[in-house]
Amino acid sequence: MTRAVRFDQYGDVDVLRIENVERPRPAADQILVEVVAAGINPGEISIRSGLLHDRWPARFPSGQGSDFAGRVVEVGASVTEFAVDDEVLGWSDWRSSHADYVLVPADHLTRKPLALDWIRAGGLFVAGVTAYASVRAVQPVAGETVVVSGAAGGVGSIAVQLARNAGAHVVGIASEGNAAWLRSVGATPVAYGDDLGERLRKVLPSRIDAFIDTYGNGYVDLAVELGVDPARINTIIDYAAAQRAGAKAEGSSTASDAEVLAFVAEEIAWGRIVLPIAAIYPLEAVQEAYTELAARHTRGKIVLATELPANAGRQPAA
Repeated sequence: MTRAVRFDQYGDVDVLRIENVERPRPAADQILVEVVAAGINPGEISIRSGLLHDRWPARFPSGQGSDFAGRVVEVGASVTEFAVDDEVLGWSDWRSSHADYVLVPADHLTRKPLALDWIRAGGLFVAGVTAYASVRAVQPVAGETVVVSGAAGGVGSIAVQLARNAGAHVVGIASEGNAAWLRSVGATPVAYGDDLGERLRKVLPSRIDAFIDTYGNGYVDLAVELGVDPARINTIIDYAAAQRAGAKAEGSSTASDAEVLAFVAEEIAWGRIVLPIAAIYPLEAVQEAYTELAARHTRGKIVLATELPANAGRQPAA
């Protein structure tokens, strides 16, 4: 028997449990991966609580989790792309990565770069491809100014650096506690809060060319007020505002591709992008991990691990 996170009804973190299940067996076109690390994401909170029932209804008992990294332990008869013992990262479309083992098709995997550690690899998929889709949606070029809300979160921290690597001047909206980190990755920090629009105008006396919203809570409307062309505003969360304003709402579903994931993994592996890790929790501490994530003050990613590194636990923000 192996472990998997399950819940039987919509609710808060207390509906989550660790259940003993039979080890999955791959069909002909599937690959069985032993999970080493798996990221957690805000969208999973909304699914578990029922807020996204109309968009992504849960079937009970439901598993949880998309991101993962691990080792191939079994391949289906028709699989030729991967072999046993390959180190991989990827994603599940079936809410099943928060477990000891996960089944996926070959096109949901890419090989883990040797220079990329397990923890960042395991927490990369949703944040990485969503950030990629967001930056691609607004198409920054050298010399332009891009504003990113939620700039120190999992998606925002990567989006800031992808836009910077495209040559843009990036302004990151985050808490004051994240200002030094944003400067360290080449962004200009601006603290969220009262009079944000006015403070942005002072920092950026010229125009804002593009706006990436990873937080919601009125940022699409703010971008419009600041004169940003709606065609160059992208939100990953405020779909109603995007529709109202004529802005974009491109996220993980538009970039869920092994080649995109491989590109972002290589960028992180070789230091062209930094992915901060806020905390590492053992699988059985899944409730505590989501409690921390729900506070919405995480810098980078929170990751569940089945093989705990020596520095596991609550990490200093970095």
